[in-house]
Amino acid sequence: MCLICGWIYDEAAGDPEHGIPPGTPWAEVPMNWTCPECGARKEDFEMVQI
Repeated sequence: MCLICGWIYDEAAGDPEHGIPPGTPWAEVPMNWTCPECGARKEDFEMVQI
């Protein structure tokens, strides 16, 4: 979950609009990827239980 805006990365959905195909585990998301909602960096995300 993005600590800035609350957007949640879903591994099953990925982020295909930004080059992350569905099924991509969080660990494989590149460090230079940014939140599609607010532009926060990957380091600004925190794992949350859903």
